[in-house]
Amino acid sequence: MEKTIYLAGGCFWGTEHYLKKIRGVTSTQTGYANGNTKNPSYEEVYTDTTGFAETVRVCYDPDILSLDFLLEMYFTAIDPLSLNRQGEDTGTRYRTGIYYCDSSDLATIKNVCSSEERKLGQKTAVEVEVLKNFYPAEEYHQDYLDKNPDGYCHLSSELFEFAKNAIPR
Repeated sequence: MEKTIYLAGGCFWGTEHYLKKIRGVTSTQTGYANGNTKNPSYEEVYTDTTGFAETVRVCYDPDILSLDFLLEMYFTAIDPLSLNRQGEDTGTRYRTGIYYCDSSDLATIKNVCSSEERKLGQKTAVEVEVLKNFYPAEEYHQDYLDKNPDGYCHLSSELFEFAKNAIPR
């Protein structure tokens, strides 16, 4: 049985590229989550007036990849203390967030977030909310770095290699 979680980690091009390399992730899709309008375009989201975060829908096989391991990998790729900014990208659309559909995932999400906060010695800027809405991004945003290997990315190639070689639990 496949499970789904929605992760916002700054620009969704790199976040998607990173997450889909993790063994056990079965599919990814870039899009816009938890905003205030219907069916927003990238241009609308870019204005920071719609309330949407650039987000990746992550489907995974829980027999291969646990949610806690997936979230630990997510925290490896973000700056969890940065509010509305990842790398050089700034604005509310680049905020970090974990958006869930299955309420049974909330305990795991809270445990992983608490563990990260203990490691850091302070509260993170990662919002944890139920998924209110999600609209897929335009086709040119899907698998962007596969189509444009030299395209912009706030994440390093070392992180992509780390994700590819990670052994899920």
